[in-house]
Amino acid sequence: MTRLFSFRRIGALLLGVVLASSVQAADKLKVAAIYPSPVGDVGWAFELDRGLKAIEAAFPGKVETSYVENVSEGPDAARIMNQMAARGAKMIILGSFGYMNDGLKLAKRRPDIKFIHASGYQVAKNFGNFQTRNYESAYLMGMASGYVTQSNTLGVVAAYAIPEVVGIINAFTMGAQSTNPEVNVKVVWLNAWFNPTKAQESARSLIAQQADVIFSLYQDTPSVVTVGEQEGVFVINTSSDMKKYAPNHLLGSMTISWGKYFVAQTQAVLNGNFKGSPFWGGVKDGAVGIGSLSDKLSSDQRAAIMATMADIGSGSFHPFNGPVIDQNGKERVAGGSAISDSDLLGINWLVRGVQTRIPN
Repeated sequence: MTRLFSFRRIGALLLGVVLASSVQAADKLKVAAIYPSPVGDVGWAFELDRGLKAIEAAFPGKVETSYVENVSEGPDAARIMNQMAARGAKMIILGSFGYMNDGLKLAKRRPDIKFIHASGYQVAKNFGNFQTRNYESAYLMGMASGYVTQSNTLGVVAAYAIPEVVGIINAFTMGAQSTNPEVNVKVVWLNAWFNPTKAQESARSLIAQQADVIFSLYQDTPSVVTVGEQEGVFVINTSSDMKKYAPNHLLGSMTISWGKYFVAQTQAVLNGNFKGSPFWGGVKDGAVGIGSLSDKLSSDQRAAIMATMADIGSGSFHPFNGPVIDQNGKERVAGGSAISDSDLLGINWLVRGVQTRIPN
C-alpha cells in the first residue's frame, strides 16, 4: 500500500522524474478503506484488509490503496472519510455498519466517488452495500455445538443487537436445536465491536452460568477465544480462522472472504460501469465458510455438518426453513416455507430457546 512522500527540488532531471511519477500516480485509481478496529492478524478488519490486498494483487500498477484502522463510528469516521475524498480517493470501502449515514451524506455530495459499505441497507447510484450470509455458517456451527454440549447451555458474546447479529444468533440456536433439542442460549450484548476486556469478562460470566460452548460473535480480537482455551470450554468465532489461539478448544471458525467481491467492484469502477447495489454473499458465492472443525466431533457428525453446508450452497436447504417459532411462541415462518431476505434483513425477534431478550 502506498504512502505520500514530499520531495525537494534538487535539479531539472529529478524534477522531471517527480512530475512523471505524479502523472503516473494520478492515473491510478485511489482506493481507500476505513476499518472500525485494528487490522491485527485475525478478525473482521483483518479480513477486510485481505480484501483490499486482493485488489492490489488483481490490478498491479492500476490502483493505489490506503486504509485507516480503529476508527470510531460518528464524527471521527466522518472526518476520515472527508479526508480520503480530499486526497483523491475515487473508491471508498466503509468497513462498519455505523459508517453508513455519514458515508451516504458524502456520497451524495461527491457523486464522482464510489462507495461500498459493510453490513448496511442503504443504496444510491454511487453507494452499494455488502454483507455475508453469516447466518449460514452460524447454523453449521450451531449443529456442532449441539453435538458437543454437556450442559445444554450455549453462550454468545454479541456485539450489537442489530438485525444481522440477531439473525446469526437465531440461526446458531436453530442449528444447535437440530442436533440437540434441549439446547438453550444465553447472550451478553456488548454494544461494541472492539472491547477485548469487556468481551473476556462476558465470556467468563457465561461460563459461570454453565455455558460450555462460547460463541464470539463479531468480537474483532481473539479475546473470547483465548478465554475458552484457558477455561477448557469449546469456543466458536466469526470472520477468521482462530485455531492458533485455541488449539485444544476451538470447535470451529466461521470464515468470510471479501476478495472476489472487492475485485469485481473495483473492476466496475475502472470500467466506468459501477452501480450501487446490495451484495449478500453466502456459501454458494465462496464468501462464507467454516474452518478448523474440531477433531472432537465424530466423523459422522462432521459429515452431517458438511452435508448440510453442501445443501445450503445448492439452495436445497435454508437455515430459516419453517416452522420457526419466536421466544413468545409466535410462529414467524410457516412450515413448508423459508424466511424472505427482506424479513431477514430487518429481523428483530429471537427464536425459542434463546433466554436473553433484545434490549429496548
